[in-house]
Amino acid sequence: MVAVRPGDVEATLSRIDPLRPVVLLYGPDTGLVRERASAYLARAGQGTSDPFGTIRLDGDEIAGDPGRLADEAGTVALFGGRRVVSVRAGSRNIVPAVEALLAVPMEDAVVVIEAGDLKRGTGLRALCESSPRALAIACYADTDRDLGRLVDTMTAEAGIPIERNARAELMGLLGGDRLASRGEIAKLLLYAAGEPRITAEHVRAIVGDASSLAIDEVSDAALAGMPSEMSGAFAKAIHEGMRPDVLLGAVCRTVQGLHMMRLGIEAGGSVERAIDGARPAIHFRRKPLIEKALRSWNSERLKVVLLALDDALLAARRNAALGPAIAERALLQIAGAARRG
Repeated sequence: MVAVRPGDVEATLSRIDPLRPVVLLYGPDTGLVRERASAYLARAGQGTSDPFGTIRLDGDEIAGDPGRLADEAGTVALFGGRRVVSVRAGSRNIVPAVEALLAVPMEDAVVVIEAGDLKRGTGLRALCESSPRALAIACYADTDRDLGRLVDTMTAEAGIPIERNARAELMGLLGGDRLASRGEIAKLLLYAAGEPRITAEHVRAIVGDASSLAIDEVSDAALAGMPSEMSGAFAKAIHEGMRPDVLLGAVCRTVQGLHMMRLGIEAGGSVERAIDGARPAIHFRRKPLIEKALRSWNSERLKVVLLALDDALLAARRNAALGPAIAERALLQIAGAARRG
């Protein structure tokens, strides 16, 4: 098996292994797949003067012509040097093309395949994991350590230090997609250019979607049994132009997430483990309220809450003029139920 362990990924991708010329990068974090593929392709192409040395193929095209991938990898580069082939898997099956590729010798060639989330033991993933001539590397959402390393590297390269509380605030708003995280950090660095350091105020002003933060305040306060705080956050969100039906829909998604966590807890897990294992990661400022909500509700009661929110959402859409009143009443009822336990 040549499935690379998470702790070995960076070291593995830092060098070109001539014995394993085929590299499969897959997983739910498409940004990380793309980032790692781009870096490896650039490393593989170093030292060649051939402007056409990197061949880019569409997975759906080679699915209809399985022999083409092996032919492209076996073609001698026009100006010498390593032959580099980039493949992005699409909706069609490319296993026959990769099987043909692995069945023939490749001299001084590298093939990088980008794919989405692949099930263990099936298809393309199983093929590359079982081949001694291929590497299979999973790309999952960044852990806190990965995010911390990314923040530290980018701020150091920009020469702008970041305060500890600002770093914690920033990490709570990142995750899920590596390229999106890079984009948010780059935006922050541009915003803070010329400042002596990055503060929490800079992070709140520029990173993420302010409307999502307002939604979090409403949903967390309601589900934690804090009606006064919920009313204040709700009034703020409506004043800023948020539609009540959109707000109710977002609270529904929060309840769905809580429901999944409660199922894990009721199956024997702990509240702390459920919160720490949530993806995307829960912002550190939200964790106390999420913990309180998880202790206030069980899975059956959360199902009742979802039905009530669905009814309120439909009513708010049917009567836009009364939408804010309908939404606030439903959320206050949820807050009251949470307080009663």
